[in-house]
Amino acid sequence: MVIGRLPRIFYGWWIVAAGFMIQLLVGALLNQAYGAYVVLLQREFGWTKTMLSGAYSLTRVESGLLGPLQGWLMDRLGPRALMRVGMLLFGGGFIAFSQIESAWQFYVAFALMALGSSLAGFFPLTVAIVNWFERRRATALALMSMGFAVGGLLVPAVVLMLDHFGWRATALASGVLILVAGLPLVQMVRFRPEHYGMTVDGDPLGRTAPGATPSATAGEPADFDAAQALRTPAFWLISLGHGAALLVVGAVMVHLVSHLHGNLGYSLAGAALIVTLMTAMQVAGQLLGGFLGDRFEKRLIATLCMAMHAAGLLLVAYATATWMAIAFAVLHGLAWGTRGPLMQAMRADYFGRRSFGTIMGFSSLIVMFGQVSGPLLAGVLADRTGSYESGFTILAALAGFGSVFFILATKPRPKAATAGASLRQAAGAPGD
Repeated sequence: MVIGRLPRIFYGWWIVAAGFMIQLLVGALLNQAYGAYVVLLQREFGWTKTMLSGAYSLTRVESGLLGPLQGWLMDRLGPRALMRVGMLLFGGGFIAFSQIESAWQFYVAFALMALGSSLAGFFPLTVAIVNWFERRRATALALMSMGFAVGGLLVPAVVLMLDHFGWRATALASGVLILVAGLPLVQMVRFRPEHYGMTVDGDPLGRTAPGATPSATAGEPADFDAAQALRTPAFWLISLGHGAALLVVGAVMVHLVSHLHGNLGYSLAGAALIVTLMTAMQVAGQLLGGFLGDRFEKRLIATLCMAMHAAGLLLVAYATATWMAIAFAVLHGLAWGTRGPLMQAMRADYFGRRSFGTIMGFSSLIVMFGQVSGPLLAGVLADRTGSYESGFTILAALAGFGSVFFILATKPRPKAATAGASLRQAAGAPGD
């Protein structure tokens, strides 16, 4: 059956719109607001930066380890079933967080929030969008991901609530909002267009030649399965480059506000303004990345972004003037926004749609090390030295070196033998 009350609008764009709003909830309420919670939790409980960054890092381990299973389930059941569970955990975790009184309770509540946002957020949304788009895949992924960045623009509003109502009331309200708004948005997500009588990119039915996959018709190589993808250098190089980028991204999300507030002397509101500028640049970068990614070599764009990540982090690590913090926000925000959607678009371009969730899940095992190590390394060195300078310098150097991985990540040869299996998977999988 054909979905949608407005047939002139390809239903894939409605999935992008729902994904945008879900990512906005995740970005505004958890990931990009976490730095502000760190400051207030330290103030109330006296917990160290290492302990607070450890909570973030442990949840990344959890997400990474579950990635292959999560991807395998989505390739077979579709993303929506897991997203429903995830949204319940995400909202319930925030409600539990509002009631914590000890470190172990914080770890449990934060684990629920992180697991829920993973099951309901970027991973399943990416799997869905990759299956609905090919020609404008980078643009669709960029627009969906933009919700996360726009959520960052709302961080000053979250900080205002934290200041006026306290972190407990803010956390409780966040949990309720997630349940009320998030669950209906999840219902809009669908898996593959073939299940609903449609085609990738909304092309007219019948354009695909008999016996060919929709992706192959449009010039995309026949799909790899997970085992075939794991045997290619491209899989490992993209994953290592992605992980190197997240060394910086994870450290910034957890520690930027603490660095600006505690080391550079910014007020909490002033630090939030730097975060706002950074996320505004992220929005601009995502628009730019979607446009460029559908037209130019994605790996070369990602290489440039890695250099921008490194330069930005060095600027804020040794900032002695406001312009240096502003330059960091511009460079890091543009690099993050431009590079982010290209990571998944590259994987889909290289390996196809059929086992994309499983391939992305295995990649998360490697990417996880960047997500975990960045915040933890910065937190440990800050506790020992009283400054983020040494930690941020090491992470910037590693991110700069990571650009080499993208330079080397050339496209693998097509696996034509899997074309028939791709068609059977696309046509016969259960609808979601």
